[in-house]
Amino acid sequence: MPKIANVYQDKRNGKWYFVASLGYDETGKRIQHWERGFLSQKEAKKAYEEYMNNYSSTSVKKNSTMAFKEFYETYFKPDYKRSVSARTFENRESSMDLHFKFFYNKKLKDISPPLIKQWQNKLSEKYSSAYIRNIHGLLQKNLDLAVKLSLLQTNGAKTVGNVKKVKKKVDFWTKEEFEKVIATFNISDFHQHFSFIMIWLLFMTGLRFGEAQALEWDSDIDLEEKTLKVNKSMYYKNANEFYITEPKTKASNRVIALDDDTIDFLKKWRERQLHVFPSKYVLSYNGFPTNKSATFHILEQHSKLAGVHKIRTHALRHSHASLLISLGENALVIRDRLGHEDIQTTLGTYGHLYPNMNREVANRLKNIIKVEHTTKPNRKMISNQYINRNI
Repeated sequence: MPKIANVYQDKRNGKWYFVASLGYDETGKRIQHWERGFLSQKEAKKAYEEYMNNYSSTSVKKNSTMAFKEFYETYFKPDYKRSVSARTFENRESSMDLHFKFFYNKKLKDISPPLIKQWQNKLSEKYSSAYIRNIHGLLQKNLDLAVKLSLLQTNGAKTVGNVKKVKKKVDFWTKEEFEKVIATFNISDFHQHFSFIMIWLLFMTGLRFGEAQALEWDSDIDLEEKTLKVNKSMYYKNANEFYITEPKTKASNRVIALDDDTIDFLKKWRERQLHVFPSKYVLSYNGFPTNKSATFHILEQHSKLAGVHKIRTHALRHSHASLLISLGENALVIRDRLGHEDIQTTLGTYGHLYPNMNREVANRLKNIIKVEHTTKPNRKMISNQYINRNI
């Protein structure tokens, strides 16, 4: 006999019963209604449907008096942790803990649109619109769960809406700036050699940092074919807790062709690494994969030595895109090399770096069409003109 949701058979007497889930009370305790003694599954199902129809038409839902902090820590956090990767949860947990404190002494029923707008405005005094949009989205997810669990009637965060999206200027190093930076490395020193190869590889390939962390010599680098394979990323918490993860998107799986200079530098680094501190990871100076804080300090130190503005690690990816654009590469090539999901992502991020493309197109159109004007009179046209004048 097929199972029917919310309808069950009592094994002791063989009769049927239903269980209606009615949400949660003000303390967060589940509310259920049971009815027993039905002779068949069909009767129990019919009674359940009638009960739920009557309940939904007559019941009045009220917002819960549960404390926001209790709901956030007891319900939302565990649910969100299960729904995202460990890296995503870890990156966002501290931000949520910090900014949701604004609501900690409030009850769920008090999380009104005016209060949320007040919170938004306070964030706007210190943070960028992109950051606020992310935090607001997390609050909206939080309250969505409260609505789903019948603790709230509506989601105030949706009513208020997110802050306006402001396009952020893409930061990067130009070719000339990068040349100044790499000139500051003394690769006779083992750690500086490692630092150089890491910055060089990120700039010349446009890899995401997690993708670069996960690179292994045997499976991902082909020095003969001059290619680099991307099919994984890495979650890195510390030297004792790191593991391989899936790449960011399906499009992240790709093969990147490497230039001769990069191949030469990789060969020399591989030989040095094997001699000093062997590792299966390409970007390693101590046997373990590198971490992002090391890159932060390298960029800070060497940008200062070079006299150029400091950039973040991810800006090396932007720098690679900028370099390709300056070389005249089209957006499709850049999309595939960076592993973007679609061309809209590429154009949305880097389209403004094509300021002279329109003029270059016009220049290429010059003299592309062959035009030869005839010097002979068109007798038919002359004849028609004569006829028209005499009509």
